Parts: sequence; structure tokens; C-alpha cells
Amino acid sequence: MKYLFLLIAVVLTTQASADNYRDVENLTLEVPEIKAEMVNLSEQRSNSLDIVAPMTSPKMDFDFFKQKTNPGVKAYKFMDDMTFVGIPLFLAGWALKSDKAMFRVNAQAEQGGKRNTQLLTDFKTGIDDYTQFFGPVMAVGLKLGGYEGRSDWPRLLASAGMSYAIMAGLVNGIKYSAKEMRPDGSTANSWPSGHTATSFVGATLLHKEYGLTRSPWWSVAGYGVATATGVMRVLNNRHWISDVMSGAGIGIMSTELGYALCDLMFKQKGLLRNDLILDNENPSFFSISMGAGLGSKDLDFESDGMEANIKFRAATVVDAEGAYFFNKYIGVGGRLRVRAQSAKDFSDFADYAAWEDWYAWDGLSDTYMKTFPQDYPEQTIDDNQNIYYTKIGYDMSSADAWMNNAPVTNMYATVKSDHITEFTGSVGVYFNLPLSSHFSLGTKALIGRSITQELDIDGHAEGNKKDISYMMGLDNRPGKKQSDGDPALVLNDLQYPNNTGEKWTDDWEYLTVGAKSSTSFGTGISLTYKYKSNFSWRLYCDYDYTRKDFTATYDPFHFMQEGLTTGANILMETLGDYPDGGGLEARVYDMRKHMNYVTVGLSFMVNL
Repeated sequence: MKYLFLLIAVVLTTQASADNYRDVENLTLEVPEIKAEMVNLSEQRSNSLDIVAPMTSPKMDFDFFKQKTNPGVKAYKFMDDMTFVGIPLFLAGWALKSDKAMFRVNAQAEQGGKRNTQLLTDFKTGIDDYTQFFGPVMAVGLKLGGYEGRSDWPRLLASAGMSYAIMAGLVNGIKYSAKEMRPDGSTANSWPSGHTATSFVGATLLHKEYGLTRSPWWSVAGYGVATATGVMRVLNNRHWISDVMSGAGIGIMSTELGYALCDLMFKQKGLLRNDLILDNENPSFFSISMGAGLGSKDLDFESDGMEANIKFRAATVVDAEGAYFFNKYIGVGGRLRVRAQSAKDFSDFADYAAWEDWYAWDGLSDTYMKTFPQDYPEQTIDDNQNIYYTKIGYDMSSADAWMNNAPVTNMYATVKSDHITEFTGSVGVYFNLPLSSHFSLGTKALIGRSITQELDIDGHAEGNKKDISYMMGLDNRPGKKQSDGDPALVLNDLQYPNNTGEKWTDDWEYLTVGAKSSTSFGTGISLTYKYKSNFSWRLYCDYDYTRKDFTATYDPFHFMQEGLTTGANILMETLGDYPDGGGLEARVYDMRKHMNYVTVGLSFMVNL
């Protein structure tokens, strides 16, 4: 019965609905008249950064000399696209020029007759020789593939040629006038960096051709690779941070000026696409930044009365940052920051001459710590030196004989990493205060975690193993005892060292400096210039604080454990006057420091 009543209800409802349409007239379809008209295309607009490619597949474009102009494309006026952001970037590099390293390094120091305080970093990558051309390669590749950008071939080639010519003139004119020495001491043409200037010309070229007209992420890729190129020039020990910042400024300025001149020459001819317009006033953003880090530029270690200091130069700072804003004023976001701070003075750890003062007995110091006398044996040596070195077992007849008898025949240090690098990830609240349609002030409050990669110097030494014959006794007579009442050790007989006939070699960690991970707090103030609807440049000054627990492990005498026999090692341990009682073992220094960082720099921003 239940199903029967349900069926009746459905039938009645259907019938009632059908009655409602019984008297409805038939529908008629009217076809509107269609007219073909020519209209001007407006500027491309997008509500997001997902730019949809046209349905038709692009065709290869090899018309290098054929000029094309698409209808409805807005002409650029002279200096219409100039932002002038390269000027403060160049000036910032110029202001940092005075911050130079106190020494340079050379791995095979003794081979060239230099002191052991001259060390060489073995960090080397050739990637930066290729990444400097990323921008033009991408722009030309996209153009050849038929992916239409801002300009046709003649206008693109003219703009690129003008930009690179201006950059080359500025870079070389300044290089050979300033004559700044490179960090590795190779040539006096360090400031500004040509590699960095070249890479930023290419990045700005890609930005203007495809970032402004097709997708902002082409700009992010170009400027990201250009920033990485500059950082690698610093890590390769080829440039100072000042060289890189000035080079980046010249690269941006040169391209903007090159395009401005071509806009004056070509006017509307050769333009294919308008700039994209983003219909969104929300200040959400993604940015990449490069800056210089100031503050907290030295570490002072102390252990058992011994003090040691490492001085650092201005840090290279690279950021990737983004924030989502709920309205025009407040949002949330995060920042990934890499801060590399290179040491400019290892003198307390690397000064070869200072080692001699750590021994009460100069005879053992001269025998086992000196690599060579002042000059090679065949060169002039005074009589006293000649007698002394002959007496302790050196063969002075020739350089080869010397190398076969000397306890240490080669010693140098290799800097695996001459900088302390901090990786910091932070999240927090972002604030924005609009000043006009183009300018705004910003600040933020961040908290995060900082991880430190250590500074690392390795040592290498080799030579001929020496033995010492000696006899030692105890002197328990009144007045001869030690301060604690124990008998005094007396060396009754010592013969000068002689060769065992064995060779030795030693590779070890000479110095490492690192720190534990720590909590970081950050804030800052910034001025943003929105020069396009979806692009901005930002000048910023950030402040970050963290408390670091540093540890330095210093092992200068490790090679002596390989170069001496067991008996000779016992003698050194027994009679050696070591300042911290550590003997030949590694010394460990600990310290806690409140790190206050100030970073100034420039950000390239994509408005989301």
C-alpha cells in the first residue's frame, strides 16, 4: 500500500506539471545579424598569474630582418620604462668597496716561497661562466620557437646590442680606472663584476621581452639566475660583495637605457605585444632579493688564557620571500634567507710565526716546526745557520738532499670553506602602508630557525720521519721540586734528531668553526615602488637577532704526531710548554654571542 500511494502521488504531480505547459506557445529562434569590424585591441589583462597560451601552436620565427608590428600595440615613449633602481644598487656597492680582506690565500704556498699564512680556498665552480648568459639564451630560444614577446627580431637585436654595448663600456671603463685587486690577488680589475653585470643585462632583457608581456615568472627565473651568478662570483673568491652589487646595478641600468634609446629610434615599429595588466590592488607578493649584511663581524674565542679572533667582512645575503595579504594593510608570509659571511683575518689561527712562541724549548721548535730555512740551501745562508742546520741532521749539499732529510718538506692549508653560512627560515606578520598609487611603506615581524654551516680549513704536511735519542731522570733535591711538590723532570742527555728512513704525510682538519642551530627574530622597514601593475622594486633594511653558541676546533700540531716517532712524541708532550695544557691535541674553544644583523638590499617583486 505504501508503494501504491507513492506511485499515485508521482502520477498526479506529473500530470499537474504537464497541464501548466499545455497552452504555452512554441519557441522561435531569431538569428542576429553579424557584422565584421576592425577594432583596436586593449592591453592584455589578467586576474591572476596563470597566463593562458593561445590555442594555436606557435610557428618557428627566423625572420631576423623582417620588421613586424601588430595592430593596437601601445608605443613606448623615451624613458617610459626607466625605473632607475640600478643607481642605488651601484652606489651601495661603491659604499662597500672599503671592506676588503686582509689576506688572500694560496694552496701551494711553500711552492712559491710564500708564508703559510697565505691560504687558498678550493671552492671552485665554473657554472657562473655559463649562467651569465641565461637571460639572452632564453629570450632568443623563445623567440626562435615562435613564442611572441615584446619586440620583433630587428628591434630585439637592436635593444640587446645597445644594452650590452653600454654595459661593456661602463664596466671596462670603471674596472681599469679603479684598479681594484681581486680577492684571490690575480688581477687588479675586480670592481665592478663583469659576470654579474652581464647576467643582469640578460635578466632585464628577459624581463622586458617576456616577463612584462607573457608571464611574470620569466622575470623571476631571469633575476633568480642572475642573483645566483653574483653569489657564485663571491664564493669563487673572484669578487667582493661590493663588486657584485655594483655589477648588478650597471646591468639593470644599461638595459633600461638601451631599451629607452631603441624606443626613441623605433617608436611604434616592431612592437608585438602590450604589457600585461593585473587587476588586483592587493599587495600580496613573491620576491627575490640580494643585499649586504652588516653587524656582528668578528668572533672572539677564549680558552685557558688563550685568546683567538676571527674577523669577517660584509656578508652576502640572498632571500626568497612571499606574503599573502588579507587587505591592503596586513598579511602573513615567510622568508628563506641565506647569509654567507667570509672571514678576512685568520691571523690568530694561521700565523705560522706565532707557533714558535708556544714552546719553551726553541731547539725543538726550530727542528720540527720550521719547514725550510729562510732560503733554499744553495742560496746565501750565514755561518751560524749553516752550522745549526747541518748539526741537527739536514743535508745542505743540495736542494734535493735537503728535501730528503728535512723533517717537514711541504706544508700548506686548504680552505674548504672560508665563510660561515647561515640558513634561516622564518614566518610572521607583514604590514603595508600605501603612500600613493606607486609607493608604499612596509614592515614585518618574523620568527624562525637558523642553521649554520661551518668554516673549514684542512691542513697538509709531509716530510721525513725523525727520531730523538735522549735520557730523562727525576730530580728530587730540595729546591728542585715542582710547585706541587712532585720531582722535577731533568733531561740528562739529548742527541740531535736523525732520519729513520721513513717518509710521512698527514691530512687533517686544521680549523673548524661552527654553531648550533638557534631561534631567530626579525623585523625591518622597506620602501616599495610599484612601476607596473604586477611588478615592483623594493629597497629594504632588515634587522635580525639570534643567540649563537659557537665552537672552534683548532688542531695546529696534528702533523707532529705523524712526523715524530713514539719516543720523540713523548718528549714533546712531557717538556712542551703549551699555554692551555693541551699538548699536541686539538684545542676546543666555545663561546656564546648575541648576533645582531643589519641587511640592506634590493628586492625584485612579483605582485600576486
